[in-house]
Amino acid sequence: MHTGMKSAAILAVGMFLASGCARQQQGSGIADLKRVEVKEYQGKRLSSVGDFVENSIKGPQYVKQASYRMRLHGLVKRPLTLTYAQVLAGKRRYRKVVRLDCVEGWSVNILWEGFLMRDLLKQAGVDPRTKVVILRAADGYSTSFPLDYFYKKDIIVADKMNGVLIPAVRGFPFMLVAEDKWGYKWIKWITSIELSDDVSFRGYWERRGYTNSGDRDKASIGR
Repeated sequence: MHTGMKSAAILAVGMFLASGCARQQQGSGIADLKRVEVKEYQGKRLSSVGDFVENSIKGPQYVKQASYRMRLHGLVKRPLTLTYAQVLAGKRRYRKVVRLDCVEGWSVNILWEGFLMRDLLKQAGVDPRTKVVILRAADGYSTSFPLDYFYKKDIIVADKMNGVLIPAVRGFPFMLVAEDKWGYKWIKWITSIELSDDVSFRGYWERRGYTNSGDRDKASIGR
């Protein structure tokens, strides 16, 4: 599971919302307030950014936007190393409420916002030999998915949650919204996406006995 500490999350969100409280628009006389976390969406109550439990493998990672790079490599037609702005540029945005279920027994319902993983893969060009998409994070965490998972479902790579930028403790700059998967497949702090034909690859928790599929409707332990 790749999730973060409740108290630290609350502090981080508070700092995020409080910093630079207002910005005056030139000549308008109207001050723009920072976006605040939404608590309800389409009549449904949302969990808070602070309702997660910290259990990441090395603690929260504090990735600087200015120096961030995402690598797309392996069986791609165009290997890419993208800045934060380049990752986001030109992509249609989506939002959806998706529940994250942790194998430890807790859950959160969050409004996620970002772009589709398959649009990012299209940017690099998918080699026909690709069978697996391997994701790695700033803390060394890893997990993988069959390529068709990203084409059969609208899987979001999120940069916002509940209407605010994802805080560092939650996975800034990018977190995978691994819909219908257990929480350990929801990789945070994504830095590398590798396309591969290695169907035997196992990520951090998968090498420790958790299922490679991570399907939420099945037991998380076993093969």
